[in-house]
Amino acid sequence: MSIIYQKIGYAVLLSFLGLGFSFGQIVDLESDHPYKKVFVETDNFGASYLDTLEQGYPKIKTDSVKFSMLNDLAYYWHTRNLNTAMTFTNKGLKLTTVNGDTLWHGRFQITQGAILLRMEKLDSAQIVLELAKAKVMQSDLAFLNTQLGYVYERRGQLDKAADYAIISLDLGEKLNDIKAKAMAFSDLSNLFWKQGKFESGVEYGLRSLKLFETWGITDLDYGFTLYITGNNYLALKNYKEARRYYEHSNIIGERYGFYNNLSDVYISLVDLYSYLGEFENASEAGRNAVKYAELLENNFMVMRSWLAIGKMQNKRENYSKAIEGLKKSITIATDDFGDAYYLSDAYKELANAYARNTDYENAYSAFSKYDSLKNEVFTAEADHRISQLRTEFDLAKKEGTIELQEIQIKKQQTRQQLIIIITVLLLLLLLLAYKAISNNVKKNKLLQKKNSEKEFLLKEIHHRVKNNLEIVSSLLSLQASLIVDPDILDVMEQSQHRVHSMGMIHQKLYLGEKLATVEMKDYFNNLTDYIVHSYGKNNKVTIDLEMKELELDVDMAIPIGLIVNELITNSLKYAFPEERNGVIHLALKLNGNLLVLEVNDNGIGMQSENLVRETGFGTHLVDLLVKQLDGKMILVTDQGTSVCIEFQNTKAA
Repeated sequence: MSIIYQKIGYAVLLSFLGLGFSFGQIVDLESDHPYKKVFVETDNFGASYLDTLEQGYPKIKTDSVKFSMLNDLAYYWHTRNLNTAMTFTNKGLKLTTVNGDTLWHGRFQITQGAILLRMEKLDSAQIVLELAKAKVMQSDLAFLNTQLGYVYERRGQLDKAADYAIISLDLGEKLNDIKAKAMAFSDLSNLFWKQGKFESGVEYGLRSLKLFETWGITDLDYGFTLYITGNNYLALKNYKEARRYYEHSNIIGERYGFYNNLSDVYISLVDLYSYLGEFENASEAGRNAVKYAELLENNFMVMRSWLAIGKMQNKRENYSKAIEGLKKSITIATDDFGDAYYLSDAYKELANAYARNTDYENAYSAFSKYDSLKNEVFTAEADHRISQLRTEFDLAKKEGTIELQEIQIKKQQTRQQLIIIITVLLLLLLLLAYKAISNNVKKNKLLQKKNSEKEFLLKEIHHRVKNNLEIVSSLLSLQASLIVDPDILDVMEQSQHRVHSMGMIHQKLYLGEKLATVEMKDYFNNLTDYIVHSYGKNNKVTIDLEMKELELDVDMAIPIGLIVNELITNSLKYAFPEERNGVIHLALKLNGNLLVLEVNDNGIGMQSENLVRETGFGTHLVDLLVKQLDGKMILVTDQGTSVCIEFQNTKAA
């Protein structure tokens, strides 16, 4: 690590001397190569590099270079403030759409997915990342799969997260991409840590760091890997090594302004200082963790910061303050937090605090929550898969000779024979048990088996329909990238949105517990979020969704989804010209035997030229869908545009 330490020390010294070298090091408008890509071609700059990128990218004439700078600006802003990062991402999505640059549009979608998942919008992040797959190059896929792995990690599906890390590792091997391989090892180190396999976590963390040092660039992911390696050392109670790695990560975070890494490290330092009994240092670290998390506007980090503070107060035996901090952590998490690992930890600490404060009723309730959440994360499948991946990887690396390969094959054959023998014995035992069961129980099991098969088949059908619709959406997107005529391009994009709205219905069906109905509130949340992001107006237009949870039959959900897609799209296109701010109100309510759909905005209303435009396919489609549902529609265009549609509630659940 000495070389990287020297580079960091040199850069920090220059920074103290006040030498503003960032612009000259990164951007040279007179050069044939005007942009030296940050954290790829150079890391010789300080925390002001984002200002340099923001000032420089509008001056670049070559689109590909401009998009590269803007994408870097958007991605690295997520280390300081997620909302600002999303603003720059939307600019990139809009510019690439206008220019018809599908490749860079896909790369901006990867950045968008990375930001959305850190905003805890995991479903939206997954959708965007899947859409980007068909647009980007093979060299982009390792980074894309890393972000998909983070989505599954946040959901607590550690086995699937490990699968994506292995995919990224294979791509890194295939393309000889040192950074991709380093990131894959880093992700595996993190997953081993979450699974409690700390020695493996240290081993893979050190492998990752060795590759980063070979690569020679000090960046965000190098700092994160130092933090993860420190976490594994901390869990092994090697406090000296843990502190060394945390301090190294903090140097990088301070130099480049990586607030997310700084918050992560300070959270772990709270634990480290608490173990050492240095509670004043632990309190200071807790304050820093909260400070950087709030600068990020990242509730995930804020929640974890208060969790660390609560754990520290438990160790200090200050149980009242521990309860206060832990309850704040859980309140910040909300019901759709999406990360059962940290939420389970919060409930476990809260249960301990209540118990030691002799509040046994609340302690029991908190422990029940912990037990339920723990079972979501630490599943037998996840433990088996991660252990299997470790075994497979180690075997693959050790098979250097034919003799060793033959030995491994023989071992595998022996295991297979044992598995076959055990399987046969189990089948015999099951057969004997089956003979002892009464006829009624037999019939019940047969019925249950048939129902399970039908449910599986239905889910598979919905899954395939959703995949086919995504292919259609991708084809429309590819076709749109070749169209110059803005009117035709608009038609293609609207068609893509319609297909996407139907695809989301089928996704809800195969991911949900019920196969015949769709919960409309969550569906509207995802649909409107997608549409607003597609038009790049998420910071200009707010969707006010006013409704309770409501399940509808799929035959009603699809046409209603298409109607909402058309009405929201029309408002975004015509109601708020010249980048003006606005609010779109959306509601779906039960009124006796009627379903009432309301969509209205506070825009400029329906102007004469828009009335002419809205006699086309979109309006005709809405009219047909309303008739299909035996509904009636009321349109008011005085102050803004207001649409109210009533349907017979024949299929509402």
